[in-house]
Amino acid sequence: MSQNSWLAVDAGTTPLVRAQELRFAWERFIADDDGDPTLVREAITDSWKRSSAAGVDPMGSRLAPVVADEDETHDRYEEHLLHTAAPLIHDCLSAIADEAGYLIVISDADGTLMSVEGSANMRMRAAGDMNFAEGTDWSEGGAGTNAIGTALALDHAVQVFGPEHFSDPVQRWTCSACPIHDPDTGEVIGVIDLTGELSTVHPHSLAVATATARAVEASLQLALQERDARLHARYGARVSPDRSALVTRSGRAIGPVPRGWNVQGRLVIPPGGGELTLPSGALAVAEPVSPTHEAFVVHALESKRVTSIARPLVKLHFLGRDRAELEVEERTTTLRPRLAEILALLCSSPDGMSAERLCADLHGDGGSVSSVRVEVSRLRKLLGPWIDTDRYRLTCDVESDVRRVEALLAAGQTRAAAEAYAGPLLPSSEAPGIVRERERLDRWLHQAVMTAEDVEALWAYVQTTPDDLGAWKRLLTQLEFRDPRRPQAAARVGELRAALM
Repeated sequence: MSQNSWLAVDAGTTPLVRAQELRFAWERFIADDDGDPTLVREAITDSWKRSSAAGVDPMGSRLAPVVADEDETHDRYEEHLLHTAAPLIHDCLSAIADEAGYLIVISDADGTLMSVEGSANMRMRAAGDMNFAEGTDWSEGGAGTNAIGTALALDHAVQVFGPEHFSDPVQRWTCSACPIHDPDTGEVIGVIDLTGELSTVHPHSLAVATATARAVEASLQLALQERDARLHARYGARVSPDRSALVTRSGRAIGPVPRGWNVQGRLVIPPGGGELTLPSGALAVAEPVSPTHEAFVVHALESKRVTSIARPLVKLHFLGRDRAELEVEERTTTLRPRLAEILALLCSSPDGMSAERLCADLHGDGGSVSSVRVEVSRLRKLLGPWIDTDRYRLTCDVESDVRRVEALLAAGQTRAAAEAYAGPLLPSSEAPGIVRERERLDRWLHQAVMTAEDVEALWAYVQTTPDDLGAWKRLLTQLEFRDPRRPQAAARVGELRAALM
């Protein structure tokens, strides 16, 4: 056994002899006989205990479960941060993988395999022996002790050899894995793994996997710095050094922060932006710089006693209602449809819109720019000087229900997004720009809830989208048999099917 507690074997270990020792120890563990504790690394015995508590069958009657089909796995990987690092991972690992017959594997932070690269024969054997393929769950709770799942559980690189695996069918394999962290948040975003047959075990595989993970993290750090520089160059002019700051979605400052805010670390940015309390106790508001919510400008809110022209916080409610509501300084106004459409479009374009583009989004080809200018003038009576007329843009602080849902979706918080979604954006509006934004948000939310494997997210979604037959059908397949909501879901599926006949 290696002196390195994360390494299964060292250069002086005979793999077959070590495998026999481990198999004996594993059988004693399964039989509830503790045996000699020095035979097995502490990290492995602790993992066996977690695997047993999670209900993993050590005899392998239940292999790693499939949690995503081929199309869903492909889409997840395409959107994942590690997809951009795939060429680097291949370059670092392909030589050792080809020589030793290893598979190069990338998983997400949940242990779902997103990419398995190697010879067709090895991939087929791994899939047949232990269901080791894209879309399967290799967390400890899904597959028991294994390098990917245990690396995630411990947030540390680890090698797992032969009978150290908790599940018997996996014990003919060896694997070395290292987690990868997001340079922005520090959170684990996935794992790099080398998997091969038991006889190919070598201490170098863990070192190579670890070195590759560090190279990927360095590459992601460089990309983050370049992104920060781009954001600062594009949006830094919106920042007033004495009362505002540019921050990322995670609350990390890009550039200086006003000293009086007493910021030590990150700010907590509400999803979609809006009001927040600074560490100093003062109130502030976060305004997204773009529809993608890649960054926010955080403004300190000035006291009304200090100035009569303090930048106001405008709260807008568009979802599930034809007459949007505008809140300014505790005063609520129900908006005329056209004014609501203009505000919704300006919210979707924080950088602003030309009069011609706003006209096209409101009227299509048949509109008049002069009529748009009249409507904007009416809107200025409600908001005062907080609409830039050189290029139509809201210059006040804005918090909207649409932005909140978008931000929750962007953060992967599907259930919270579905619960915050009150219905379609201005559902009766036929303005081309509103129809576009409405359909974009609806498609985004629909895709998220249909792929989230979250019953509560689906349930929240169908409350505001009651005619979505696909969502009701998926909900019905996921509800437990005794769930009191199941009869309602079954009845609704029947109603919608009948309506199609």
